[in-house]
Amino acid sequence: MCFVMFLTLFISNHFEVDAQKKYTVVLDAGHGGKDPGNLGNGYQEKKIALKVVLEVGKQLKKNKDINVIYTRNKDVFIELHNRAKIANDNKADLFVSIHCDSYTNPKAHGAGTFVLGLSGNKQNLEIAKRENAVILLEDNYKQNYDYDPNSPESVISLSMLQEQNLDESLAFADLVQDNFSSAKRFDRSVKQDNFLVLRETVMPSVLIELGFLTNKAEGSFLNSSTGQLRMASAIARGIEKYIERLKLNTVQEQIAAKKAEEKSKETNVVATVERTRSYKRDTTSQKLLDKKDFSIVVSAPKKEKVEETIKAPEIKEVVKEKIKEETPKENTTTQKDTTVKVEEPKPEKVEPKPVVNQPEKIEFKVQIAASKRYLSQDNFNFKGLENVEVLVIDEYYKYYYGSSESFAKVKEALEEAKKAGHNDAFIVAFSNGTKISIREALKKQ
Repeated sequence: MCFVMFLTLFISNHFEVDAQKKYTVVLDAGHGGKDPGNLGNGYQEKKIALKVVLEVGKQLKKNKDINVIYTRNKDVFIELHNRAKIANDNKADLFVSIHCDSYTNPKAHGAGTFVLGLSGNKQNLEIAKRENAVILLEDNYKQNYDYDPNSPESVISLSMLQEQNLDESLAFADLVQDNFSSAKRFDRSVKQDNFLVLRETVMPSVLIELGFLTNKAEGSFLNSSTGQLRMASAIARGIEKYIERLKLNTVQEQIAAKKAEEKSKETNVVATVERTRSYKRDTTSQKLLDKKDFSIVVSAPKKEKVEETIKAPEIKEVVKEKIKEETPKENTTTQKDTTVKVEEPKPEKVEPKPVVNQPEKIEFKVQIAASKRYLSQDNFNFKGLENVEVLVIDEYYKYYYGSSESFAKVKEALEEAKKAGHNDAFIVAFSNGTKISIREALKKQ
């Protein structure tokens, strides 16, 4: 963590990166009100979950970069879909639901963290399509690019974002489980299951089972203030580690954008960005996976017309200089002060250079994904497609395949993309690097 903080400060000082945004973490205390949760050995899950959640929030609020939101901060009943809605409405970066486990075997013990199971991905994808419409698509997309967000064939590849959320959920879950082990709790590992509260969220989300209330010793531990503090601290540390990684990634994105913006004032540029977001641990070294290089292309601004300029004649006054004259007789030197005025010749009128209009270049591409988040190639190989182009347009990372001036060829590329599994891919058109509608592009050819 020290290294990450040092690197973040170093980068900020040298590149004047904008202040980091606050990262929103939604903490969800399971059950509540008329729903007590499990009652193993007489303990109430809803009370223990709430106390741990409030302690996690208390610790996180000391971090100025983290904004904490509770789904409940008292003993009230909140429906499952409303818990997820709170996270979605607040555009949370992380959703953490905290519970206590139970089992018929009183010997069962240990803490575990769950992420969404594969069986829940299809339903979650439909929710993500609805919730992420504004996040993934710029305004007036249908009018500008013949795109209908309600058409299943046109939806941008949200499955990739779903996969990314799953990867990040697993990564965060891994951090939490490591901390549980450090807190001397039995590690029940990271697992996947189809929890409704996780199906409804559209950001990295986990459900934590603190331990088994049906185990007499563990139930007593979780019901104690000492046990609650220890478990809350383990969760809070995991969240802070996760946020530190997000912060580092955001700093690098800002640097890349600033560098690209400066260079693009003169010509089309390719800015190289080193990505570090790779949350799967190397089990032997416990370090992040190797960094990758990716190219982000930024379109150059239009050239301005050359203006006619005439230089006025200048008269320079030469500073008085001492002119030495030799006197042979006395072998001495006399000095004379002289002021010399030199008038420069009047310059000829500078004729403006004719502006050369470049021929319009129409180009088609297959868009396979778009996101405000960078899709790291540590987590994606774009389903085997090579030469995937990443363009930064406004605040979005857009991923294109099969660039061509031929509409027929790009249609073939679209079929290749769909065969590879990008079922939501579609064709877009550019005129000299500026997006235009397909209809307009075809008329110009």
